Amino acid sequence: MDIERRIELITRAPVEEVVTIEELRELLQTKEHPSAYDGFEPSGIAHLGSGLLRAIKIADLLEAGVKFKLFVADWHAWCNNKLGGSLENIQTAGKYLIEAWRACGVDTKKVEVVWASDVVKDPEYWKTVLAFSKASTVDRIKRCSTIIGRREGEMQYMSMFIYPLMQAVDPFFLKTEICQLGMDQRRVYMLSRELGPKLGYNKPIVISHHLMIGLQGPSKMGGFDTNKAVDEEIASKMSKSIPNTAIFIHDSPEEIKKKISEAFCPAKQTEENPILEICKYIVFRKQKSLNIDRPAKFGGPLEFSGYEELEKAFREGLHPADLKTAVSDSIIKILEPVRKHFEKDKTAKKLLEQVKGFSVTR
Repeated sequence: MDIERRIELITRAPVEEVVTIEELRELLQTKEHPSAYDGFEPSGIAHLGSGLLRAIKIADLLEAGVKFKLFVADWHAWCNNKLGGSLENIQTAGKYLIEAWRACGVDTKKVEVVWASDVVKDPEYWKTVLAFSKASTVDRIKRCSTIIGRREGEMQYMSMFIYPLMQAVDPFFLKTEICQLGMDQRRVYMLSRELGPKLGYNKPIVISHHLMIGLQGPSKMGGFDTNKAVDEEIASKMSKSIPNTAIFIHDSPEEIKKKISEAFCPAKQTEENPILEICKYIVFRKQKSLNIDRPAKFGGPLEFSGYEELEKAFREGLHPADLKTAVSDSIIKILEPVRKHFEKDKTAKKLLEQVKGFSVTR
């Protein structure tokens, strides 16, 4: 496979930004199988973004010849007081996440799963964290608070200041050249790029993907980032701590239909429309077409073979109710294997029941 095709796969939607594309091209020219990673706080039930979308993007990277590591950031979640600050519960949620990714289509034989609780056993790790702390200011670390889903004023505990320093050094101890995470994580990797080379490490390439907008639509209650567009994206994303904003991978067909029927989807509005985003990032990546079954008196059935075609039709008057019905049917079908995995696999079922019993905290 030629380099341009590999770049096309790596940067395919939902990727929004690459820092930098020139460095990515050079990396692919010098290394056949570079390494990338994404990290997750185990802090609750997976939704479309953390489950299905993650699986879809990993498939792109694997096809491009990239070795991928899934980082279970259990110590980071502990620093962030997730699941009531119980490390035991957090690690149970981490085991559940691995089952969730497997159920969503991640080939766990082709990716490497790494736990933060193993990485932190290396004394050199903490030496590097301290070195980063000596080279960073309190204000700089506060500005990285978006990575833990908090505004600067919400950094209440000292552990929340340690978290960004840990994440900034993670790529070096995971031995990865590419950080492939959400747009809300980019600030900390700018710190990695700035300080890493000064301490003898590589400068990681940062590939940031879009955060799927929550079902509530765009939120103006930001305060996460000085970049207005990024700030709104973070404020509006699907969130497991606000259940009505998200479709979870275990939602029943009835729950999916109800959530989608009540979702923000203004007629003819194609920007910041959560239902269209589900089509763009999930539906058309998991199935070849989207079928809209309408009675003849309302125009008859429609079939769309690509997102651009659907977006155009919606802009020109396709009714939101018709779109929502079709998307509900598609998501129910796409999530069926996930539901079956957690029904039939005894380990997965037990982990899901345990995590559902935890109190989800921000």
